[in-house]
Amino acid sequence: MDALCKLPNQPYWFEETPSRPQLSADISADVAIVGAGYTGLWTAYYLLKQQPSLRVVIIEREHVGYGASGRNGGWASAIFPISLHKVAQNSSHQQALDLQYALNDTVDELARVLQAEHIDADYCKHGFLSVARSSAQLQRAQAAVAASTAFGLPKQWQFLNAQETQQRIGISRSLGGLYTPHCAVVHPGKLVRALAQTVEKMGAQIYEQTAATDIAAGQIRTHSGSISASTIVRATESYTCQQAAHQRQVIPLYSSVLATAPIAADVRERLGLHQRFAFNDMRHLRVYAQMTADGRMIFGGRGEPYHFGSKISPQYDLADAIHLKLRACINDFFPELSDVPITHRWGGALGVARDWCPSVGLDARSNIAWAGQYVGDGVATSNLAGRILRNLILKLDEPINSLPIVNHRSPLWEPEPLRWLGVNMGLSATALADSEERLTRRSSNIAAILAAITGAH
Repeated sequence: MDALCKLPNQPYWFEETPSRPQLSADISADVAIVGAGYTGLWTAYYLLKQQPSLRVVIIEREHVGYGASGRNGGWASAIFPISLHKVAQNSSHQQALDLQYALNDTVDELARVLQAEHIDADYCKHGFLSVARSSAQLQRAQAAVAASTAFGLPKQWQFLNAQETQQRIGISRSLGGLYTPHCAVVHPGKLVRALAQTVEKMGAQIYEQTAATDIAAGQIRTHSGSISASTIVRATESYTCQQAAHQRQVIPLYSSVLATAPIAADVRERLGLHQRFAFNDMRHLRVYAQMTADGRMIFGGRGEPYHFGSKISPQYDLADAIHLKLRACINDFFPELSDVPITHRWGGALGVARDWCPSVGLDARSNIAWAGQYVGDGVATSNLAGRILRNLILKLDEPINSLPIVNHRSPLWEPEPLRWLGVNMGLSATALADSEERLTRRSSNIAAILAAITGAH
């Protein structure tokens, strides 16, 4: 355990690459994008694919993929942060269905683009399995399938009994599970770096170490130059809260991740870890895992407290207590892996709106577009957002333009200290909900209250 806490802050996905130039003069563009993560890069890709003559410029405060795009767990899923029932309440039942269909298709759209552009990002679509390891979790798994069927999505989720679950994965104390085919796993670093190289070949310019000091209609200012553009895209995810005009629009919540050393092939085969599907269990304080192409386990989870004033800092990336809990969770899932070393640990902030709902849109008055607030489910959703932004910017008419996330406006977060108190009470309550279920062996009342308040699931 001491060795784990001595590991530096470095994502397994990271790879040293030649740096790109810093912006050093005033320039102009048709579209200027702030943020060289998935959202910004997918937007540039689809814009240039549709209209190759566009002058597209991307600026990045650090380096390509520095934020969540290079730190996530590698799930390209069709999961939406809030329930479809909540989406339907805010829009309509049909729009909620359309959103789920679009997310399902987006998982496959990633594969289509990777194949077309000859990008190797270790993409593998074996689905997602959430294991029930208590009677309360088993009840929720069965209820989730019934609710999805009643909503009009009978094939979205499949209930697995104990034997079926154990045949797929050797997680201890498995009583059953939920399975969906609409999920792939990727190597996030390979994806974001290859995507950046692809858009550069298509004509986009990317400037690194170039922080936006002001974003206004028609212009982005930096310390080393400004960019004039008819359309501007904010693709800053959790870092949006560091912009003066958007301090309460999104909060950063931290997620922590571990990577093991490669696991022996015979052990992976025995435990069902050779199939490379995304997996977790059905606890409320979410964990998430996948197997990499070279046989490592990536295991992450929530639990780190929200920091006052929506502060983001590299010092928060390493949370010893959370990383130790994740190590213990790996051992609990797979006792046979207790001696497998941890080689990497890291963390990072993800963006959360007040209603937990991602959004994508374009302000017609300022011609400033935005997308994000993915609540940790942005690997695939950012691709969908990039296509919607292309349509809104180029005025292309497609059905996805009518999805309920388009031009959705979330309410603002409360001012401090109410924000700090409320968010951390919610995180504590989520952990308490898991304890409640262990004691009562029934679905948590605390979790039900939280779901009613936030719509999250």
